[in-house]
Amino acid sequence: MVRTLPSRRRLARALALTPLVALGACKPAPDAAPAARPTLSLKTAKTPNTATTPSGAKVEPAVYSPAPGTPGAIMSLAPLVETVKGAVVNVEVQARARPAMGMQGLPPGFAERFGLPGGQNPFGEGGGAPSKQGLGSGFVIDPAGLVLTNNHVVEGADMVRVKLEDGRAFDAEVLGRDALTDVALIQLKGVSGDLPFVKLGDSDGLRVGDPVMAIGNPFGLASSVSAGILSARARDIHAGPYDDFLQTDAAINPGNSGGPLFNMKGEVVGMNTAIIGGATGIGFAVPANLIQALLPQLQETGVVRRGWVGLAVQDLTPELAKALRVDAAKGAVVAGVSAGGPGEKAGLREEDVITSVGERAVDSAGSLTRAVALLKPGSEVKVSLVRGGKAMEVPVKLGTRPTQRGEEEMTPRDSTPAPLSKRLGLRLSEAQDGSGGAQVVAVESGSAAERAGLAPGMVLTQVGDKKVSGVADAAQALTSAEPGTALLLRARVLGQDGALMRAIEVPAR
Repeated sequence: MVRTLPSRRRLARALALTPLVALGACKPAPDAAPAARPTLSLKTAKTPNTATTPSGAKVEPAVYSPAPGTPGAIMSLAPLVETVKGAVVNVEVQARARPAMGMQGLPPGFAERFGLPGGQNPFGEGGGAPSKQGLGSGFVIDPAGLVLTNNHVVEGADMVRVKLEDGRAFDAEVLGRDALTDVALIQLKGVSGDLPFVKLGDSDGLRVGDPVMAIGNPFGLASSVSAGILSARARDIHAGPYDDFLQTDAAINPGNSGGPLFNMKGEVVGMNTAIIGGATGIGFAVPANLIQALLPQLQETGVVRRGWVGLAVQDLTPELAKALRVDAAKGAVVAGVSAGGPGEKAGLREEDVITSVGERAVDSAGSLTRAVALLKPGSEVKVSLVRGGKAMEVPVKLGTRPTQRGEEEMTPRDSTPAPLSKRLGLRLSEAQDGSGGAQVVAVESGSAAERAGLAPGMVLTQVGDKKVSGVADAAQALTSAEPGTALLLRARVLGQDGALMRAIEVPAR
């Protein structure tokens, strides 16, 4: 699947999937005039080291580097393709029939989302055989079977099956998804740990004009290779609040979604995600550095929790800078402050001009949003700003970004170690408010945890003498306690002030 981007007004979360082939169309982007695909010239080894422009300035020639470890320029990308193509996979997704869902029982917009004519029910009248939802691409990042793909490829899937280039096929489960960046992590089942894999590279090191290569399954044509250049960076295609796409003219088509965009070292620098409908040579990829930042949370809990300040901001313009007496060309102007939010508590005000957050420079409202989103909820960060013409720094303790209207509410995956769940009847996850601790998500009837008075919504902050910052701390303290001992627990209730004390008796192993 690849998301097709028609007009900005129709940036629905629409993904059109055609029957049988079931190839998704990329998510819509703004209208754009079709652009001619630039011609790529593969330079031979005889190409001089420098070229000269009409003005006499020396420039570096465009050269394709060979497979890792081989010096010099080459005319063919075949060595590089052979090195990495085994790690690129075909992701097949199915949705089962839903009971009690007749022709008139589909959610609003469901048929349009799946590209079905006349409101046709994809599951038949009231149900029926499983209906193929779509095909997409992905790539293995760990020999134990971790695969990255797009969220829109696996969203709503009941069954996921992954096929490798060598013919092997595996069922898979979705470990985590992030709809706001269109990234998903899946785990192959029954893997022996010998899969070919590729590594994420540094997408920030890419320059516009650098050569790139895409591999995927467009229109079901497995392991198709296309090449091009990086056309632009940091593209905002109005698909979400954290748009920071790489743009490429490498051929990206329906079915490429979730596939890798490589640099000439064989590193993945992006995940192919979207195209502009009707255009040629305009494709978009999620930067590898952004994916790398999300991976820990996707692996641990399956969801992404983002830092939040609680501000409404807009770009600093020359006119605003003059009116606000700010000696700065770039920044984010605070237009509003959420009542009771982290920004208000820290003393941020309207008309403040924010120029950096922590170590990250802020040159626009969008860059501020992205910078804060990459920080951990509950952490403290220094915000540099200009207020009334004076530069200052304000420490801000970040909150957790609340789910916005129309967004999917994601539930963290249970991260409790099996011994803890079995012995104590207790299931934990990382605290959803981002302020640290291990949140109780389930308590088994008749268990030691129930006898201790623990209940869902409580957040453990201390077990015995050990302070708890997350599930790992709580699990270590609880499982290492001697059987028969009583442990003092300190806790708080999610969303409430005050503290609680409980005592749990550790049962026999």
